[in-house]
Amino acid sequence: MSVTFDTDLFVIGGGSGGVRAARIAAGHGARVMLAEEYRLGGTCVIRGCVPKKLMVYASRFTEEFEDAAGFGWEIGHPTFDWARLKQRRDAEVARLEGIYTRNLAGSGVEVVAERATIEDPHTVRLGSSGRLIRAEKILIAVGASPSNEPAIPGSEFSIDSNGVFELESQPERILVVGGGYIAVEFAGVFAGLGSRTTLLHRGDRLLRGFDDEIRDALGEAYAKRMDLRLNRTVERLDRDGDAIRATLSDGETLSVDCVLGATGRRPNVAGLGLEKVGITTKPNGAIPVDAFSKTSVPSIYAVGDVTGRASLTPVAIREGHAFADTVFGGKPWCVDHRLIPTAVFSTPEIGVVGHNEDVARQCFGDIDVYRSSFRPMKATLSGRDERMLMKVLVDKASDRVVGVHVLGHDAGEIIQAVGIAVTMGATKADFDRTIAVHPTAGEELVTMRTPAVTKHPVGVG
Repeated sequence: MSVTFDTDLFVIGGGSGGVRAARIAAGHGARVMLAEEYRLGGTCVIRGCVPKKLMVYASRFTEEFEDAAGFGWEIGHPTFDWARLKQRRDAEVARLEGIYTRNLAGSGVEVVAERATIEDPHTVRLGSSGRLIRAEKILIAVGASPSNEPAIPGSEFSIDSNGVFELESQPERILVVGGGYIAVEFAGVFAGLGSRTTLLHRGDRLLRGFDDEIRDALGEAYAKRMDLRLNRTVERLDRDGDAIRATLSDGETLSVDCVLGATGRRPNVAGLGLEKVGITTKPNGAIPVDAFSKTSVPSIYAVGDVTGRASLTPVAIREGHAFADTVFGGKPWCVDHRLIPTAVFSTPEIGVVGHNEDVARQCFGDIDVYRSSFRPMKATLSGRDERMLMKVLVDKASDRVVGVHVLGHDAGEIIQAVGIAVTMGATKADFDRTIAVHPTAGEELVTMRTPAVTKHPVGVG
């Protein structure tokens, strides 16, 4: 007896990964439905990468105005309007959301503006209507949300990274708690916009998992831009009139106008119905999947942040594309998570592809480290106290480049191009025979000739 399904694919979640999977599957001829309870676009478009990057751009004009004087410009005294930035940023987010909506409709995907939960391996329930949909395949693409654990007394007086985009006015004094991407980026934004910014992190370096020299250089740069406090935590928050009083682990108190907690994110699996089909999540809430994004239930797949593999929008997009090609297009392939170019939009910016120095030594044993630290050309006339740092890590046995790390202007743009070469398996000899583009900062990557003596023993930090 044949089973009748209402749709070939039901996607739960309208973020980047879910939308890509839905559109590609529909392009392969599948009948596709997608449920999104909030807004199409997911974390990246609505309350993550895109609006945050627009705020990063805004925050960097402060230095641009200051630097212009060194090149002969008279700027006067610029002023910043938070409300205008918020209005224009939110309008751009709405425009992008509209594009997502139109693209799904143009692909023939049926969008349901409701919460969807799993009832059995082939059935989802729509929240407000209670309608049951039978699907041959179910794709979970619900992403993750700020967790900020463990909770502390007075945590209700703080906001998370989502709350930043709801602020109606710029805080004069802000405490940012955390040491990862989100904390580092927002601390840079608020400092650049003129807020008196304190960045507090429980560890001794920012950005755990990144190369130690990059972490040290960022810490030095941030200590000049803001009040950077390491090896400390927040014990409690109390309302103090219009201000918030933060009590720190060293006994000191800070009086601020806003506290931003950015200490972690957790997959959005609560109430999803995974227990009904026997899917057990990892301790951090992530859904286990195989290389092809299949869960322990053959008809149910998962992509993106909810899997905990690599919480990056381009990764979710590729996972969604691979899933759709594999399951509905007859073209099986899976995403290689070993080499992922990435950027941190701090100021100064960071771009990375491949291993950090510690991991490279653990994986390959004998490596050569090429390092260049220099004052960027722009700073010679502006007089700004800044340096760029670049590292190239090479496996001695094969001469293959296994890691590239850049800190400084346009590091994200630089690492995108370098990522192509490293992904293709470029050797140091390939870098060396590449003609430099002069004068640029990026030329340092192809002109470093002598391996440096490592400054950091393996395992530090």
